[in-house]
Amino acid sequence: MAKSQTRFFCQSCGAESPKWAGQCAACGEWNTLVEAPGEPPSSGRRSSRAGGYAGTTALKPLNEVEQDAMARTPTGLTELDRVLGGGLVAGSVNLLGGDPGIGKSTLLLQLLCAIHATQPSMYVTGEESLSQVSMRAGRLGAGDTTLPLLADTQVEAILDQAQRLKPRVMVIDSIQTMWTDALDSAPGSVSQVRESAARLVRFAKQTGTTVFLVGHVTKEGAIGGPRVLEHMVDTVLYFESDQGSRYRLIRAVKNRFGAVNELGIFAMTETGLKPVSNPSAIFLTRDTQPVPGSAVLVTREGTRPLLVECQALVDNSHLSNPRRVAVGLDGQRVAMLLAVLHRHCGIAMADQDVFVNIVGGVRVTETAADLAVLLAALSSFRDRPVPHDWVVFGEVGLSGEIRPVPGGEDRIREAAKHGFKRAIVPAANRPRAGAVDGIEVVGVRRLSEALDAL
Repeated sequence: MAKSQTRFFCQSCGAESPKWAGQCAACGEWNTLVEAPGEPPSSGRRSSRAGGYAGTTALKPLNEVEQDAMARTPTGLTELDRVLGGGLVAGSVNLLGGDPGIGKSTLLLQLLCAIHATQPSMYVTGEESLSQVSMRAGRLGAGDTTLPLLADTQVEAILDQAQRLKPRVMVIDSIQTMWTDALDSAPGSVSQVRESAARLVRFAKQTGTTVFLVGHVTKEGAIGGPRVLEHMVDTVLYFESDQGSRYRLIRAVKNRFGAVNELGIFAMTETGLKPVSNPSAIFLTRDTQPVPGSAVLVTREGTRPLLVECQALVDNSHLSNPRRVAVGLDGQRVAMLLAVLHRHCGIAMADQDVFVNIVGGVRVTETAADLAVLLAALSSFRDRPVPHDWVVFGEVGLSGEIRPVPGGEDRIREAAKHGFKRAIVPAANRPRAGAVDGIEVVGVRRLSEALDAL
């Protein structure tokens, strides 16, 4: 039997190298090469690894390829359907990552128990015993479900069982515990994760089975294993939550069958994860009386308008360099907005500490929050509260102009639905007369006009 050779694999991109080096030649990352046993030299026969995940090598002209209708199967969890793009796609491979204990296994077990009656399913665990999975199903109120369970970590044995049961949906919990006998390295190594995922992806494409892979995350928050793992799958989902919060946010950072900027929100309860259909009500838990330093903005997560509260605290600084702290926002952009406020409105906060926070743990990455940030900061600086029934949004340019943002009418309609009476928006986002009832819309073109309204 040929002796296996030691190889080195990059933990970032999965590239293979015959010797160790400080920098990966493929992706340029430093100190990412790790040692792992390689495969023995080929003895002349074809490798056990097949080439092409889809299992086909036939050459075909593009205009002769049939365009199959992409049928979707609802999961019963509306927030998960939203993130996936409308439901499950046959043959898709979905990678779900998140912090330990956040609820990844709970979500997927809840999913399988809900759809097993109509979609034959299979749950594979490599981290827990079958009794532990059964106890979790009992807490979810699905202890009498006939869902097939398998506790195994060898990919070949799992695929043999899957070929016999022919499930339409299969969960692998987790991919870091899987191993294949084609390699000598330990489970969780770069080569094992890559090869195990390749075999599962190939099975999904050949049989039309929807596969969910649970992935561990590193201390930096990225999914563990080679970076190529995220390229192999169709959808990459991240489960997020603030420490101590009962709410869970699920985002798609990659989706070949839908948008990548959708957000799903769940509430963790004693009986499992419950979809939150009206998340704006969660993030708008405010004081009964207006307080300085608070402004409500309408942001967008995918196609969903979301109302969140922006808080600011401006106070005299005793430091030579006053602090600029932003939570849920880009700190560099907050500093830039304060410079625009000084240059075009004559309001200087150079000797003030400025703290800005988005309530509820939501991270706002779009520029529509600019106007709300400046109104909240000015409200705290002047100790003058923004009225409770006001909502603002708009991008602030470097020359002090207020630029329009996408989906302005949808944002205003969402604010009106929650009882807001006045909206300060970019003039270009002002809807036509009568388009939105129950709210007064004030269109502004310059930052000074918006600040005069306060």
